[in-house]
Amino acid sequence: MAQSSYRKSQLIAFDNVAAGHDGVLSDPSGAVVIKPCSQAEADFYHSTADPKHAHFAMFIPTFMGTLELNSKSDLAAATTAIMNPTEAGQAITDSPHTIPNAPVVEKAWTPSNGGKIKTDLAIVLENIAAPFKKPNILDVKLGARLWDENAPPDKRAKLDKVAEETTSKPLGFRIAGMRTWQGAAGAESNGVSKDTYKLYDKHYGRTLSVATVRQGFEDYFLLERGAAAKGAVRKVIARFLEDLAGLEYALEHEESRMYSASLLFVYEGDKGALEDALVGAQDESTNGLNGNETHEEDDDDDEEHAPAVQGLKLIDFAHAEWTPGQGRDENLLHGLRSTIKILEGLLKSS
Repeated sequence: MAQSSYRKSQLIAFDNVAAGHDGVLSDPSGAVVIKPCSQAEADFYHSTADPKHAHFAMFIPTFMGTLELNSKSDLAAATTAIMNPTEAGQAITDSPHTIPNAPVVEKAWTPSNGGKIKTDLAIVLENIAAPFKKPNILDVKLGARLWDENAPPDKRAKLDKVAEETTSKPLGFRIAGMRTWQGAAGAESNGVSKDTYKLYDKHYGRTLSVATVRQGFEDYFLLERGAAAKGAVRKVIARFLEDLAGLEYALEHEESRMYSASLLFVYEGDKGALEDALVGAQDESTNGLNGNETHEEDDDDDEEHAPAVQGLKLIDFAHAEWTPGQGRDENLLHGLRSTIKILEGLLKSS
């Protein structure tokens, strides 16, 4: 496998986080996310390389491997982990869930002291926001129950209280955070400076109720209150609904428990870039229907740099496991289906 390398000094703070822990880093190109994690989360990502989870794996960020953050043999540890992301050390370079040109860190780094996770382990994932000029990002935490069986009683009580006081309990999801590109047109009306992002932290989502949660999604898609989505945004929402239906199907055919996992939505916030991406997507669809798809090597570079309309991934697997014989994860599916209903509602006026 071809590899690129960079030093500790080249790693930068990842600033496209809508919610979650501090201490997340990226490479200079912004192509990858290096996230401090628990061993359980790393193990779960490793397990998704199993062919029986191939459909599910389409809906999570591409997993490139793990890094031992403070290993004495920094280069060797990083190389082995990324080339062989199975616990047994068996290479899976033929898997579609593995990306070539994975980075190799030459020196160890230490997670941010401000983060909640204290660990020497990190997962290396694709940055799904990388293809976008101005990514609008939304993190939706799924589940009415947010704790796994290993959680102590006080943690269970705390999370149950959060669920009771938010939309997590009745709807099975809550908005955990988001950031939206305002641009020159929307900046003044939204109370932010020109050409910047408006940020919504976890407290914003906790103020929403069943009656007002639609407003959170209206803020994400920059919609007027109660108005049906139109134009480019309507097309974006329709594409998200297709993605959500695919994820729902995948989860209905898995036996798992994934507590506190999140849906990560990303769409192009730059209006001009979004219009271009939609035109490109339409052209691609038309060519496919007409049987004009090409597979020549010369087309590879164009496909890599094709503008992106939107993306959806399921993330955060610190409390996830496969549970053969226990049926599908209705706790997760409840939140997913509620999210689908909200997005369907945005296509109609309230």
